[in-house]
Amino acid sequence: MRHIIAVYLQNEAGALTRVAGLFSTRGYNIESLSVAPTDDPTVSRLTLVTTGSDAVIQQIANQLHKLVDVVDVLDMTRGEHVERELVLLKLKVGDGQADAVRGLVVRAGGRVLDPAMDGFIVELTASEAEINGFIGELKRRAELTDVVRSGALGISRSARMVRARPAPVAG
Repeated sequence: MRHIIAVYLQNEAGALTRVAGLFSTRGYNIESLSVAPTDDPTVSRLTLVTTGSDAVIQQIANQLHKLVDVVDVLDMTRGEHVERELVLLKLKVGDGQADAVRGLVVRAGGRVLDPAMDGFIVELTASEAEINGFIGELKRRAELTDVVRSGALGISRSARMVRARPAPVAG
């Protein structure tokens, strides 16, 4: 099963490397990964997508909690959440197809960023399934020359707040 996991990390050098290393050494695959600061300058949020049974995901969460830089771990798929992904697409649009492509983009809720026929650039933010369907539709009307996807981002619908743990006292 596909899982979106949010990992809140202390903003320390090497924190991302330790998380990625945990996945690598245990043979878990990361399908997508996004890291950005939060409103707390001491904490960053890493959002990753991976697959595995509930038992495997629980094992991953337990291992992540053991890392000194990890503040909290939340499996988005365990509760109600909103999920979105950003995709940028570059298309080569044939004569007479620009209006059809533009119409498809608008109906999907996307935007045309550059209407050049040999580099028609489109942006869409939607769920992974909606983006996959959108790409399939576009391929019928234009030649897809480049795809850039952000990977899934998710936010829990609960009112849960996360704050950094105090730094350990040097002894």
